[in-house]
This record gives sequence, structure tokens and C-alpha cells, in this order.
Amino acid sequence: MQRIDFHLRGDFIELNQLLKLAGVCASGGAGKMLVAEGVVSVDGKIELRKTAKIRAGQVVMLGDAQIRVMA
Repeated sequence: MQRIDFHLRGDFIELNQLLKLAGVCASGGAGKMLVAEGVVSVDGKIELRKTAKIRAGQVVMLGDAQIRVMA
């Protein structure tokens, strides 16, 4: 499993942008497509909102990549 620690610079980041900035997809548009396909989970639950606000303490999973969002 690939573990990625992402350090937040504000109160939140949109899910599609997090996927791009964490390096698990090539662009924000690609991130939106992955979310729409239902292959991204946040805190163990499938997330279908492309611009869901992700905050410190949450864990995002995509395939074998785990992104821990930190303050």
C-alpha cells in the first residue's frame, strides 16, 4: 500500500484537487472522473461528491493509495 501524508494549507481542500496534488492522478479533471466512478473513499465510505471538502484528520483511499490529510 502506498501511504501519502498530505499537509493542508487551509481549512480544507476539494477532493478532486487533493487527488491531483497528492500525485495519484494527473489532473483535477481526472480526479473528478475517479470520484464519479465510485472508486474513491473518504474515512471508509465511498464519496461521490467531486468537490467534497476534505479536512485535516480524514483519510482518502484510491486503489492501493492511502492519503492521510494533516494540518
